[in-house]
Amino acid sequence: MRKADLVYLVGPMGAGKSTIGRLLADSLGLAFYDIDREIEERSGVDIPWIFDMEGEEGFRDRESLMMQEISELGGAVVSTGGGAVLRDDNRSLMMSKGTVVYLCTSIEEQVRRTSKDRKRPLLQKGNPEETLRRLMAEREPLYLQVADHSIATDHRSPKAVVQELVAKIEDGDLNS
Repeated sequence: MRKADLVYLVGPMGAGKSTIGRLLADSLGLAFYDIDREIEERSGVDIPWIFDMEGEEGFRDRESLMMQEISELGGAVVSTGGGAVLRDDNRSLMMSKGTVVYLCTSIEEQVRRTSKDRKRPLLQKGNPEETLRRLMAEREPLYLQVADHSIATDHRSPKAVVQELVAKIEDGDLNS
């Protein structure tokens, strides 16, 4: 595992990055950081407010700064936002500082998992399924570009996904 002290979880909304990240950090004895939650805690406002007031670009600026700061700390599992891969600097940072795991999920599962969540600004306008399809078409090549390992989360418990990841880490096989 490259840079074993930092594991970045990437993937679309609803892939399970936050839940799996928390469990994985506990299993590995590492700190856990959810980039979106860190931004909310430090700014004192929620992500939808940031999108409303600063736009997506303003949010992405905050996201990049938070990723840089957390990457300097080391010893952590980091749950990134679904769009963190959009910026070249973020992709370079993750690939150089840690191991990147792409949590894959289907559009159908994303729709199911996000249907009642009102804190996802990109899904509040238009048809959520169409939005998720558009985002996946744009972002999946970037998830694949940065990923050292991909793992499907559909129809699997977070614990089962974490067990597989821990086993791969222990075997030194996470980069396969």
